[in-house]
Amino acid sequence: MYDMKNLKKLKSLDAGAPEPMKAFWAFDKAAMAPGAIPAKYKELMAVAVALTTQCPYCIQIHSDKAREAGASEQEISEVVVVAAALRAGAAITHGTHALKE
Repeated sequence: MYDMKNLKKLKSLDAGAPEPMKAFWAFDKAAMAPGAIPAKYKELMAVAVALTTQCPYCIQIHSDKAREAGASEQEISEVVVVAAALRAGAAITHGTHALKE
C-alpha cells in the first residue's frame, strides 16, 4: 500500500484541485523555510511529527531532508525516542479519562 511511487499521483491532486493545492504547496514551502528555526531543526521536528502520525512517506522524506540539512544519525535516533516518549505520554495522560473518580 505504501510505495513512494504513489507520490507521483500528487500531480493528479494538483490538477484536480489546483487552487487549494497551490496554496498548500506555498504554505508547506514557507513553513519549512529557514527562519528563526534553522532548516535542520525544522526537518528534525518534521521527523518527530511524522513518527507520531505514523506517515511512512513523511518519515522517509523528512529524515532524508534532515540528513541533507546536516542531521546526524544520533540526532535522528534521539528524535525517534522523543517522539516515542510523547506518544506514550499521551496514552498515559489520556488514560486518566478511562478511570472513575
